[in-house]
Amino acid sequence: MTASQPPNTAEELRGAGLRVTAARVALLETVRDGDHLGVEAIASGVRARVGHISLQAVYEALNALAGAGLVRRLEPPGSPALYEGRVGDNHHHLVCRSCGVVVDVDCAVGHAPCLTASDDRGFAIDEAEVIYWGLCPQCSEASSSAP
Repeated sequence: MTASQPPNTAEELRGAGLRVTAARVALLETVRDGDHLGVEAIASGVRARVGHISLQAVYEALNALAGAGLVRRLEPPGSPALYEGRVGDNHHHLVCRSCGVVVDVDCAVGHAPCLTASDDRGFAIDEAEVIYWGLCPQCSEASSSAP
């Protein structure tokens, strides 16, 4: 008996009903290797892996991957969209108001969707999206030591 291998990127794309292309494989791997990446950074990472790709193709592929649940789109208010490969666990984010760094934080309390709405208004809630805002340790330290 052999242990089953986790699916490779191409198998994941196929399993999600998406066509496998070198650009999509490179894009998914770039997002997963990065940390809350913007579109420009993703395009740069894909170009480093497979050569030229248009920004429009990156946007289209990201929309397809997000729609298939293979990447997650995060849109902190006032900031450009960011993408991450951590999906399916309903985690939340900390965002620094000064430098803009974004980090993951596990659920606030309990089981998914982590928070119970005071009035669900008849919705069957399956996910909660929380963004905590503040200063990261480096910006907080710099702020407190400024003259």
